[in-house]
Amino acid sequence: MNEDTLKIPADYRPGYEKARRIDSQLADAYVAQTNVGDPLADALINALTPLGGQELHRLISGAMNDDSSVFREAPSELREFFDSLDYRPSWATRAAFEPGIRSFHRNSDLILQGLVGGGLVEGFSTNISRSFVITGRLREQGVRRLRQNNRHVLEIFMPGGLERYGDGWKLSVRLRLVHAQVRHLLEFDTADWNTGAWGAPLSSAHMSLAATAFSARTLKHSRTLGVRFTAEESQSFMLVWQYAMLLAGIPEALLPLREDEALKLYRVAMTCEPPPDFESIIMANALINAAPLVLGVEDEDEKNDLLKLAYTVSRALIGDEMADRLKYPRYRYGAILFGARMQTRLNNVFDRILGGRFRRRRFNNFSYLMSAAAYDQAGISYRLPDHVYAENSGRW
Repeated sequence: MNEDTLKIPADYRPGYEKARRIDSQLADAYVAQTNVGDPLADALINALTPLGGQELHRLISGAMNDDSSVFREAPSELREFFDSLDYRPSWATRAAFEPGIRSFHRNSDLILQGLVGGGLVEGFSTNISRSFVITGRLREQGVRRLRQNNRHVLEIFMPGGLERYGDGWKLSVRLRLVHAQVRHLLEFDTADWNTGAWGAPLSSAHMSLAATAFSARTLKHSRTLGVRFTAEESQSFMLVWQYAMLLAGIPEALLPLREDEALKLYRVAMTCEPPPDFESIIMANALINAAPLVLGVEDEDEKNDLLKLAYTVSRALIGDEMADRLKYPRYRYGAILFGARMQTRLNNVFDRILGGRFRRRRFNNFSYLMSAAAYDQAGISYRLPDHVYAENSGRW
């Protein structure tokens, strides 16, 4: 396909040529989406923004809870957006999600390590990091943002979490609206975004790459830490994430359902992406350094030990080449991986021998993970950022 027809952003031209040698169709599809946001969500935000923050929050809250009176009085874009969410693919069934949910709860601590230390870091090593650094989303209120991310993961892996009134469903749609609002703010309220070089902020391409990082790459990283998945569990884990990301606005055509397909898309997408820049370095290290704060660790020695462990595990997952590009400290990780794998094997043995007593230990571990997630007494907030720069935005 002709590059001029694709209108490839400048940052992607060198990598695109290399990616076409891997898979020309995937490369063409990926760079084409770098200029695309989320048409339905973007139209909704453009229609609601002039109404003001309070009214926007009221309308979205009502729509999330299927309040028919809200739809009668709201702009047509609200009905069109929520009507589109009624579509549910044939592969997105509760029965199809069950093996993945069970495997997540059996190994939640290691899977979250694989996601945060591997998948998230890899995702932020791309140009997606620019929108976060420009807006300061992890600089201001960063711990709250990460706690919200943790809650989203836990909720989509709750039984029934991705049903219409489940919190996993609502948080996935909320994520989509937050992205649309940030796109709106970056495109209309600042001159900091370079569309010609970077494409659309929080583009459809980046969302599809993120979906592969959260699903297939996290499976890979979890296995590195010793988690064992059956073929059924792996496929189910993929489907949970892909449906959550479909709700979050990624077109179904950009969501490979099989692990091998997702890994190929990841490889093509990462080849298209420019090498990690200083924004990627900032984001990756911010993620790692936030770990003690998210977990509420205050003792200085304990905090330093946790940071060293987090950097070591993350380096083991993403590899030395990327870790060096992201300016990680150099720690050896062989012993860490060996220990994690042995602990996982022991856990499986104890689970079989001790049954209920050992499952109670797992419940305590999961409760600890929940403490690192944002659970507010008032429930889910549908407020959106109201300023492009996080330090000037209201709480959301």
